[in-house]
Amino acid sequence: MNNHVSSKPSTMKLKHTINPILLYFIHFIISLYTILTYIPYYFLSESRQEKSNRIKAKPVNSKPESAYRSVNSLDGLASVLYPGCDTLDKVFMHAKNKFKDKSLLGTREVLNEEDEVQPNGKIFKKVILGNYNWLSYEEVFVRASNFGNGLQMLGQKPKTNIAIFCETRAEWMIAAQACFMYNFQLVTLYATLGGPAIVHGLNETEVTNIITSKELLQTKLKDIVSLVPRLRHIITVDGKPPAWSEFPKGVIVHTMAAVQALGAKASVENKPQSKPMPLDIAVIMYTSGSTGLPKGVMISHSNIIAGITGMAERIPELGEKDVYIGYLPLAHVLELSAELVCLSHGCRIGYSSPQTLADQSSKIKKGSKGDASMLKPTLMAAVPEIMDRIYKNVMNKVNEMSSFQRNLFILAYNYKMEQISKGCSTPLCDRFIFRKVRSLLGGNTRLLLCGGAPLSAATQRFMNICFCCPVGQGYGLTESSGAGTITEVWDYNTGRVGAPLVCCEIKLKNWEEGGYFNTDKPHPRGEILIGGQNVTMGYYKNEAKTKADFFEDENGQRWLCTGDIGEFDPDGCLKIIDRKKDLVKLQAGEYVSLGKVEAALKNLPLIDNICAYANSYHSYVIGFVVPNQKELTELARKKGLTGTWEELCNSREMENEVLKVLSEAAISVGRGPCLSAPYSGPLGTPTSSSPTTGACIRRFSCRKLLFSGLSPFPLVSAVSKALLSFLDTTAYSEHPGLFSALLMCC
Repeated sequence: MNNHVSSKPSTMKLKHTINPILLYFIHFIISLYTILTYIPYYFLSESRQEKSNRIKAKPVNSKPESAYRSVNSLDGLASVLYPGCDTLDKVFMHAKNKFKDKSLLGTREVLNEEDEVQPNGKIFKKVILGNYNWLSYEEVFVRASNFGNGLQMLGQKPKTNIAIFCETRAEWMIAAQACFMYNFQLVTLYATLGGPAIVHGLNETEVTNIITSKELLQTKLKDIVSLVPRLRHIITVDGKPPAWSEFPKGVIVHTMAAVQALGAKASVENKPQSKPMPLDIAVIMYTSGSTGLPKGVMISHSNIIAGITGMAERIPELGEKDVYIGYLPLAHVLELSAELVCLSHGCRIGYSSPQTLADQSSKIKKGSKGDASMLKPTLMAAVPEIMDRIYKNVMNKVNEMSSFQRNLFILAYNYKMEQISKGCSTPLCDRFIFRKVRSLLGGNTRLLLCGGAPLSAATQRFMNICFCCPVGQGYGLTESSGAGTITEVWDYNTGRVGAPLVCCEIKLKNWEEGGYFNTDKPHPRGEILIGGQNVTMGYYKNEAKTKADFFEDENGQRWLCTGDIGEFDPDGCLKIIDRKKDLVKLQAGEYVSLGKVEAALKNLPLIDNICAYANSYHSYVIGFVVPNQKELTELARKKGLTGTWEELCNSREMENEVLKVLSEAAISVGRGPCLSAPYSGPLGTPTSSSPTTGACIRRFSCRKLLFSGLSPFPLVSAVSKALLSFLDTTAYSEHPGLFSALLMCC
């Protein structure tokens, strides 16, 4: 949103508890250092500033509806990484031949696991992990080939579906490469999905085989296996679980090692029956299912290759020296694409999890090293929620410092922010002030890539400064193979997502109802359309939705209508400024349906009207509610409260009573428990009689009023505030979004 874009970053405020003489001395040292380094950095910064300020994308013609392309692909969009490698099995074969004995996939050995009793009586599992054990490109190739051949011996046919429901780990990638080699269509399901969503995905794709872990089989699949009638084989990647009597007849459990052994013994005649073609489906990736059951996006070999071609071009000097830490869900297009980029360029991939990532992570025993400290990655992908958590944790540590340490940190932070804006580096600050912060991620990180949801300007700037590396923000969807835009490493602007990748082009389509036009001044605005070979083939068994979101132009190029509203800066970089569709992706990457939020509370007698609104910079939804005056007055009478309408609206006791009514309503419709709200404040909102053309337009009007600070309606008071856990009961989401209701009186 525009309100999150800061052209002039604010500095951290100094605490006035430091000795003035010491403060002057520190300023003198900083000034002296700046003068001494001015000449060498002058020539270096000129190059950096020139790159940062250069035009990064241009429209292909002078028409307002013209598509923007990267300046590196004006003459044609890129579609392949290497000549002749037009399918994923060929990409891996190319990498295997080039980096044969180099390490590829790494996993830490579990040395010890123990229960640790917390002060509140809860028991947490804690682990002590050893070094990373590595598989080479050749070893991964052999294991994948044997596994694919073993699956073929179990009856898996080319161009038929096979599901993987597993945590992010080396075996996930090995299984995926096996499917790519043997032309099996890989169905991916989030490990966090609930039972009905899993059953839907497995039955819709008619899978007979599923790859999973022992833990997920026992905790998730065990209870739903009987609901998947076509299932015949379950392959566990980490050992065979104990048998149970309720297991349905006709379903056999194998270990991955056993299937690989079966494939290794098979005759030569049982090698791949059908090599994949570029347009063959490689992955059917199920999304999180915010409006009901999840949808499967059909992604071809050529789609994925085009996408990773565009991503790789945006990472300078990508190669064998790089180490990537993989911990995000591989069932998500961001992580799968990132790992395929690394695999194709000779990088090592070390596996981790959110519970073992850092030294302070929840499963790491105190005194042991987390995965990042052990692996020391140079490349890392993250979602905004993780970066925000790092930001808050570091700032909490800063606030716990002594006055001198805290002010020294703030001075260094502000100084580095100023130098970055000039294109200069700060090696002394990096070495002596920010080294400890940087060590949280291993100390060698040279690029952080953020995706999944927009990253706030404050967090992006903080990560740039304290982790001493660029933070690239990307924009893409599962439907575009994760590819769309990524900021360049020397672009330190915040609040935007970069120029189009070399594999695709982007144009803005007018959205008249929302008031966005590609002829807007000073910058064109509109719904973002992505075109290119990375645009996927549509939704599995959902032709109506495919026709609604995809189309082909007169040249046969596929386009995706994203539903997001964007704006192009003069240098060709894109900003995401709004959301056209009713669905909103929250900060953690979870979608929430604003219409469902409104429907859940709209029928309460206490509410005349409600407008829900959210953006991707926060993990909650806010609701602007017009209360019914009669009902609110009656509620006050029952509680023995009297006064004018305005006095009732300003009553803290009435706020609590309305909060209680909302909580009970939310629980009664299965929307989760009520919590206390972290935000409050009087806001203006349109009355229920405001003319609208629909819920989306009403939200658009509310947003404009909220962020402009201008409202034609009288501002009375915030009646109540609440933070409600919003649980989509249809999708059985296990990561609920949050609904913060700011009840307004007009």
